[in-house]
Amino acid sequence: MSGELSDVRVDDDDAALAIAPDDVAVFLMQNPTFFNEHPDVLDCVELPDRFSATGAGVVDFQRYQLDRRDSEIDELRTCAQDVIETSRSNMSVQTRTHAAVLAMLHASTLPQLYRIVCDDLPILLDVDVAVVGFEPADDHNISTLSEHLRALPVGTVDSIIGQDQDVQLYREFWDDGTVFGSAAGLVKSAAISRIKPVVTMPTGLIALGTRDETFRPGQGTELFSFLARVIEACVMKFSTQGR
Repeated sequence: MSGELSDVRVDDDDAALAIAPDDVAVFLMQNPTFFNEHPDVLDCVELPDRFSATGAGVVDFQRYQLDRRDSEIDELRTCAQDVIETSRSNMSVQTRTHAAVLAMLHASTLPQLYRIVCDDLPILLDVDVAVVGFEPADDHNISTLSEHLRALPVGTVDSIIGQDQDVQLYREFWDDGTVFGSAAGLVKSAAISRIKPVVTMPTGLIALGTRDETFRPGQGTELFSFLARVIEACVMKFSTQGR
């Protein structure tokens, strides 16, 4: 025998009879790893009852198939559980983001908005620290200084987020205090979004930091981007009112 399966139609009795049972037995003895390499063949095999009195040394293929089915069921159960947990997590993040947005919309002044970001957003978003920071204002921008606001050196936003990016996620974020201030030593992972400059405000950022690996590249950023756009709109509104 060549050791390879030939193309045999299972519904063609004449072709099936051309292969003697002894030939199959010899082939399997010469290829002891056949079923390891072709486990799907077992799905088409009619196996003897494991209590059949056919003599000692009978391999329990039924047990093999049962174990295989159990493994497949466990894998499906694990996949289903992962989907459920992911859905719950996404819903939780969405609910938290909505709560954070509503809290910011209740602000009536810029200082109150910055206080909500620093004091309330960490609780609402389940992070350890949240900050808003701006680079220096130019001749056309209104100063946005506040005790709850980070003053950033020129070029900080582009260097952290990237000139062609609006959001950057860091699994490990090293900060010398420029972004998170006194909380820099606490932060391990971070999510940072650009606050785009307009006539009434300079370039800035919103940064969330955690002490564990909550954020990592590849995660969805839609909700965080939405949060940043809301802060952007609120700052622009209050800055316009103050002119």
